[in-house]
Amino acid sequence: MSDVTDATTGKAAPTPDDGLRIADSNEGGPVLAADGTPLKKSLSRTLRRQKMRALLLIAPLLIFVLVTFIVPIVSMLLRSVDNTIVPDTLPQTVSAIAEWDPTASDLPDEPVYEALYYDLFLASEAKEHTKLGTRLNYELTGLSSQFRSVGRDLDEIGEDQIDALEDLAEDTWDNETFWFDLMRGGENAEESDQSVLDDARKRLQVLTGDSYSGGTGFLPGAEISALLPRTAYEYASFAVYTAIAEEDVVAEEEPWEAVKIALIQELQAGADVASYSGFGAEQLVAAQEMLAEQPQPNFKDAFLEIDKGWGNPLTWKTLSVYKASYTPGYFLNAADYQLGFDGVEARPANQQIYIKLFMRTLYMSLIITGSCILLGYPVAWILANLPLRTANVLMILVLLPFWTSLLVRTSAWKVLLQQQGVINEILVWLGFVHDANRLILMNNATGTIIAMTHILLPFMILPLYSVMKTIPPSYLRAAKSLGATNVTAFRRVYFPQSVPGIGAGSILVFILSIGYYITPEIVGGTDGVFISNRIAYHISSSLNWGLAAALGTILLVVVLVLYWCYDRIVGIDNVKLGG
Repeated sequence: MSDVTDATTGKAAPTPDDGLRIADSNEGGPVLAADGTPLKKSLSRTLRRQKMRALLLIAPLLIFVLVTFIVPIVSMLLRSVDNTIVPDTLPQTVSAIAEWDPTASDLPDEPVYEALYYDLFLASEAKEHTKLGTRLNYELTGLSSQFRSVGRDLDEIGEDQIDALEDLAEDTWDNETFWFDLMRGGENAEESDQSVLDDARKRLQVLTGDSYSGGTGFLPGAEISALLPRTAYEYASFAVYTAIAEEDVVAEEEPWEAVKIALIQELQAGADVASYSGFGAEQLVAAQEMLAEQPQPNFKDAFLEIDKGWGNPLTWKTLSVYKASYTPGYFLNAADYQLGFDGVEARPANQQIYIKLFMRTLYMSLIITGSCILLGYPVAWILANLPLRTANVLMILVLLPFWTSLLVRTSAWKVLLQQQGVINEILVWLGFVHDANRLILMNNATGTIIAMTHILLPFMILPLYSVMKTIPPSYLRAAKSLGATNVTAFRRVYFPQSVPGIGAGSILVFILSIGYYITPEIVGGTDGVFISNRIAYHISSSLNWGLAAALGTILLVVVLVLYWCYDRIVGIDNVKLGG
């Protein structure tokens, strides 16, 4: 708070803080305000109101920064390590595969394939299995098509046992109403098991991200749920999805094949149906007797028949490595490493591209920044020392590119720089270049540097101009009057005072250049693209948002580290935009 002078005494007027100290030091009792309240309390209330008013004034800016800057950065940081899609889609498989030892056997045992069947069946019905395939395809090429193919053919697993069950009695095991009455324990069921339905609802919520709230028109019977827990759970999942997602009547829809496979497995495993006396007891006993002569479903052989990829040890190692909810895999890939079953390992030499792109981005950004300093400094000096009217006209020319679309300016450089473009034509006409040896200025680093220097040059000129405008010309005249030459006066008097403008312009140009991707994409070819082009590719084309977030996070950290180094060496307090 600035000092306020009392007009009558000429002394600084007391501030609210001074009033608080006076009130505390008064030993003859509290000093009262005009309204009779203690002065200390009154001043505290006044200060609190002032702070609240100040907070309300900046609240819109704080909310804007929070929504447009902080939240996206936090979201990017979380996405760069998020891997919840794997345990959310395959919870039973993740639990079962934890006990698999790849050193003891190339492929996991039957229980893992069984868990995979039930997980993928629900995921395929909810149309979520392809998302998981896309995620794992980033780590092992081919898994995307593998998940799609198995999603189409899951209903064929156990087909012989299901046909035998449905042929056992007419209008029974292929009848929707019979299944509905069986799983709710009949019309007169005394007790129901709400927990089974809640578990199925929660499972679908985690899998799809939808709420799945609302009625289903179905409650599992307590007795049948205790007798056939797996069947009851699978039917409850079917009922929740049918009633809420598909908005159909559960009693009118035939249950999924997974429900029937669960029943077959539990009956073959020796479920005590003889002690059950509820609805469908006779049919359950008859089914158990018939299924005793049937082979048990073999999930492992069925998966291998659908796609040989399920017999590839790399498939299961990939699932085992990426089974956790959070993974460093994206960051490792961004650094040309990968997460293997035995730990961190380098990616093959032909796949190591990101470190090279990072180094190229930093190197070319520094060159562009240096080019802008060399070109922008004399322009800013001329503008700062010309008469105001002339300087304003030239400043319009500096600002003119801002009135043109970035895409248009970049496309214009594409026309200028190509081998049959204007620049090469002029050089050939002047005889500097032979027609057969035209310069290659496009689809390489040279084209990117030229185009981006032109585009970012105003961001260097403006800070330099604003700082140079504040340097009094009398300083140079005084130095010359003391015997300094023009070069000495510039080097020892003028240039040091313009350094803050160089710092401000360098920070602006460098930070903007490392994030550019339109210009390198159009004129850079394969040798002039930046890491930002790869980030854009993963966001819009490959849809690998986790890797894009990791690359963006690393780029952010690099910028912050360079900013810290600049502050330590030059001092951020010395950066000025004028004044």
